[in-house]
Amino acid sequence: MATDPMKSGYKTDGGNVVSPKARASFVNIFRPGKTLEPGQEPKYSITLLFPKDADLALLKKMAQEALAEKFGEAKLKDPAFQKRLRSPFRDQGEKAFEGYEAGAIFVTATSKQRPGIVDGRGGDVIEEREVYSGCYVRASLRAFAYDQKGNVGVAFGLQNVQKLADGDPLGGRARPEAEFVPVEEEAATEGAGGLFD
Repeated sequence: MATDPMKSGYKTDGGNVVSPKARASFVNIFRPGKTLEPGQEPKYSITLLFPKDADLALLKKMAQEALAEKFGEAKLKDPAFQKRLRSPFRDQGEKAFEGYEAGAIFVTATSKQRPGIVDGRGGDVIEEREVYSGCYVRASLRAFAYDQKGNVGVAFGLQNVQKLADGDPLGGRARPEAEFVPVEEEAATEGAGGLFD
């Protein structure tokens, strides 16, 4: 039985993994986001909210391989070391944010360089408002293991993003095109005037 790439993702010829379809959150892909720590370099980033039925096996395999390459298989079997490892796969229930569902997984991917951003047909997305928290995307990712300042684990580097579909915006603000009915130019100016004329 063929797997559905929207639910399981796939590996690219270049060795990246394209994620399953996910809802975008905390989108900082057109410009780097602000950092919390002084002196830390701003990064491009996106958080991917996967549905409960997403198959993350390819992403987990890539993460495991990155850990094994950096630390070695023997060290990964050490229970004390395992307890120190930080996982990139986190339960959405940890966060009390709109659109986050307990029992479903989220992953945050970052990059020092701006990712490529395309639409469903592969055309470049130029308008920043087109990719927002709440729309549906998939992203090409590459896992890397780290050991910095006593923190050890694996994270995902963001390569490219593809917008798949619109969705309800997260954060409470509706998209303007969903609220306003188009009007003719004359009708828009009709009745102008008021207290301050």
